[in-house]
Amino acid sequence: MTGDVSHMRTALTRAGRTIRPSPTAPPIRQVLSDRRSLGTSTRARAQSPLTTLRHYAVTSPGKLILILVVLAVSCVATGLYASTTLEDRTQTLRLMIDRTEPLAEASQVLYSSLSIADASANSAFISGGLESPELRTRYADALATASSSLIIAAGSSEEIEKTTSAAAAREIDSDLNTLAISIPVYSGLVEVARTNNRLGNPVGSAYLGEASTMMQEEILPAAQRLYQRRSMAIADPQSALTRPPWGVYIALLALIVGLVATSRYLVKRTRRRFNVGVLSALIAVVVGTVWLLISGLMSVAATNNARVDGAAPLRELTSARILTQQARSAETLSLVRRGDQEDQDRTFTDTTAAIERLIDRVEQERGDSSVVTDAQLYNANYVLDRWREVDAQVRQEMAAGDFARARTMTVGDGRNTTAQAYRDLDRALVDSITTTRLAFRDDINTAQRVLGFTGAGILGLTLFAAAAVVIGLIPRIREYR
Repeated sequence: MTGDVSHMRTALTRAGRTIRPSPTAPPIRQVLSDRRSLGTSTRARAQSPLTTLRHYAVTSPGKLILILVVLAVSCVATGLYASTTLEDRTQTLRLMIDRTEPLAEASQVLYSSLSIADASANSAFISGGLESPELRTRYADALATASSSLIIAAGSSEEIEKTTSAAAAREIDSDLNTLAISIPVYSGLVEVARTNNRLGNPVGSAYLGEASTMMQEEILPAAQRLYQRRSMAIADPQSALTRPPWGVYIALLALIVGLVATSRYLVKRTRRRFNVGVLSALIAVVVGTVWLLISGLMSVAATNNARVDGAAPLRELTSARILTQQARSAETLSLVRRGDQEDQDRTFTDTTAAIERLIDRVEQERGDSSVVTDAQLYNANYVLDRWREVDAQVRQEMAAGDFARARTMTVGDGRNTTAQAYRDLDRALVDSITTTRLAFRDDINTAQRVLGFTGAGILGLTLFAAAAVVIGLIPRIREYR
């Protein structure tokens, strides 16, 4: 009986089942040790999400999820970057055409009007007695235009203030204050000089000399500095806008490379020729790149035309007109200050030589699409030469002591007078300035229009690409479940 019981104990009985150890099975202790090691490893992975993520990332579905996230984020980030960059360019162009260029134009008109007013006052004074209605009207109109231009030139905006340094802003304010204070004082001195001239008092020439000195040494230099700073506010952004947005191009090309690499990876892993989502995203990004390539190049070309055929000749022609007013003031002052003819004659000679150099520079540096014609430049040079010839005759009359004849040839209404030659040159320069300014504004408007919707368009295409990538890769990830 005992032997039977002992034989029965050699079998393991549990829940009605008899389990006999296999002769090839590992020992019970080894099995329990393996189970404990497996449990410890499982608990360690559960306690470290980073370890679990790293373990999952090397699997096929993990790689696909990682590719999906990277591509979707890259599409959205590229779209936002492109939209922001292109919108900044569009805003710069819009600010240039709406605010910066009108401020520069007002500053130029301010300077020219002040010079015209000074030359007209001198001409009215040397005409003797009661000045002609034409000279009086010319002086009054020039002073009124200068006052209104000063109000416009003093305008600003938050966008312009952001791009202006604190030192430059202080200098602009200082020049504006000088102009606002000095112009009324100048006009008062001119009125006193005019009154004494009508009464035949010799002191009138002293008042006019003081007024002209204030104009030449205080008012016009302040107006010229203001114009130069307003002009630089146009030139600086133009230099940046003539360069293509390379950062946006690089981002879009990198995104295209990423989508192509993803498509090739899916072909190898899934044995499918193409993925509809990734292919749609690739087409959308390529369309956006081509769109940017066309609109960006057109915008850069238009901006470059505005700089070469607009801003550059406009600056030269404006300087020539400013010098024209200075030459006229020097010419008339030589009759007012008869004892100071040598200095005034030298000023006239140097100024007219500078005008000739500026006109020649415009002719040499203009592009093929320049709106300044040969006829306009020839006319300006022709009337400038005629002005010099008549002025030389005036100097001969003054040297001979015939100041009456010299005065008639300087402020008279005849064809062979320096007044007529001066008006013809000023008219020729104004005509060229107007043509060039219109061409500049047209080019900037073109650059703004062709670039206006590109940023929003690329953002929409990249968002579509992000959604297409998600829709295209999710079914491939689910295949591994």
